[in-house]
Amino acid sequence: MPPSLPARFAHLPAYAFPRLRALLAGVPPGGDPVVMTIGDPRHGIPDWVGPMLAERAAGFGRYPENTGSDELLDAICDWLGRRYGVRLPSSRVMALNGTREGLFAASLALSPEEKGGRRPAILVPNPFYQAYAVGALAAEADPVFVPATEATGWLPDYASLPGETLDRVTLAFVCSPANPQGAVASADYLGDLLDLAERHDFRVLADECYSEIWYDAPPPGLLEVAAARGADPERAMVFHSLSKRSSAAGLRSGFVAGGPDAIGAMRQLRSYGGAPVPGPIQAVSARLWADEDHVAASRALYAAKRDMAARVLDGVPGAAMPEGGFFLWLPAMGDAEAAALRLWREAGVQVLPGHFLAREVDGTAPGRDRVRVALVAPLAECEDGLRRMRACLYD
Repeated sequence: MPPSLPARFAHLPAYAFPRLRALLAGVPPGGDPVVMTIGDPRHGIPDWVGPMLAERAAGFGRYPENTGSDELLDAICDWLGRRYGVRLPSSRVMALNGTREGLFAASLALSPEEKGGRRPAILVPNPFYQAYAVGALAAEADPVFVPATEATGWLPDYASLPGETLDRVTLAFVCSPANPQGAVASADYLGDLLDLAERHDFRVLADECYSEIWYDAPPPGLLEVAAARGADPERAMVFHSLSKRSSAAGLRSGFVAGGPDAIGAMRQLRSYGGAPVPGPIQAVSARLWADEDHVAASRALYAAKRDMAARVLDGVPGAAMPEGGFFLWLPAMGDAEAAALRLWREAGVQVLPGHFLAREVDGTAPGRDRVRVALVAPLAECEDGLRRMRACLYD
């Protein structure tokens, strides 16, 4: 028997995609498969990325800069200035192997063993990205799963928690645009959250990896709101990635930015137990952060798919279009697992039951009546999948 995970991980739900494979195992698709589950961008990377990596290939033979090269950190800081009007020194930024690394490591680096003599708590939106909860458990903190449902505007209402819970909080995660719901946190929402963090002495960790996939207006960022309000810089930390912005998920390249103490702690943890981004990838990443043309072109493709989805799903109750990101959070017309199984068996369309991304709390798991649909494939394939979905599930 292989060794089991430590007991603190025992109550984590199984990862979403193994659960989906188990659900559909042995069931033949009812048509040529259209897979709309995983958020794997397929718009293609700029054509200069490959040649540039080849030119810099000798760099794979050297240890890279641990926290990021000057070239990369300067490019990131320049981008933050252009995008959010926030000017940070490079000492307040660290390169990441994609945002997942930083989102997990933040709990280890920043959540103390106790707060006020009690076990710490880390706030997690529900549904959630698994790295938030696993990081909390690894840091031996209590993840507190807070519903992000239609009733709360698809974002967690952390202010509704009891004061005694908030006083134990060390970190609070928020994702905007939200995965899977596509909701954008307004400047007021983010400002109120920073005020709550100040009153109860915790940090806000904003997962902004979908920030450049927007439709009506660029989403506000946490650092932007913190600067405008004159908030303590240590209250706000943001995570960004080239995976969604540049359709470069395989580069595993992103960054974290925040207060000097927080970034110092993240850098110290990296120096002992992390792996820096390879040098050639850092060089390519710097150029990607400096270029907006490929981002605008990709955003236009997502906008065309969102417009198509609005037409195909017109009249379907509860089928609202996202404010940002590339997921649709659609009604399952009953149980989400039954809907996913039916869509695969009858239409050959693969979607993800919404509660596979959530934790059951008090007998309920948000998303049990929703399915997540990824609009990452080419337009025609997405349209084919949505038309089959409408015919099978809604008409």
